Amino acid sequence: MSGTLNIVYKDELVTAKRTEMPDGRVRQVAALVYRLKKDVPEVLLITSRGTGRWVLPKGWPQVGKTFACSAEAEAYEEAGVRGDISPFSVGTYRYEKDDMCDGEIGDFIVDVFPLEFIRQEKKWPERGERRLEWVSLEESASRVEEPELKALLMSFDPYRIPR
Repeated sequence: MSGTLNIVYKDELVTAKRTEMPDGRVRQVAALVYRLKKDVPEVLLITSRGTGRWVLPKGWPQVGKTFACSAEAEAYEEAGVRGDISPFSVGTYRYEKDDMCDGEIGDFIVDVFPLEFIRQEKKWPERGERRLEWVSLEESASRVEEPELKALLMSFDPYRIPR
């Protein structure tokens, strides 16, 4: 459910890249990268490589890492971001992707882990492949397409992140 804390997976190590949930959706992870500017939160959005729509850094869980550490790795690979990741998900959102191999439709559920921005590297794997912008919570919610992600962004409070 969107906006619900997920403490079940706090220290759980990923054992398979593709994890199917009981409802058939495939699990992914995302980093909600944020910073505080004069005590006001800003969120880092990036564009997807395929469609150019605004998204959070996200991808597959990485075998041998926790789900949170997998989200942290996505933030680095896609946006060059380094920071402090929370071991707790602040919620989930669902999306469908229709550009999978062999015409398959991907049905995903994404666990979102807040990552407090510390710095951005000068070089990272996907540099130059995406646009990146820091925006307000309200602006981030208006730019993303997924209704549950919009709601999650609007309810995000960096002062209430469990550690």
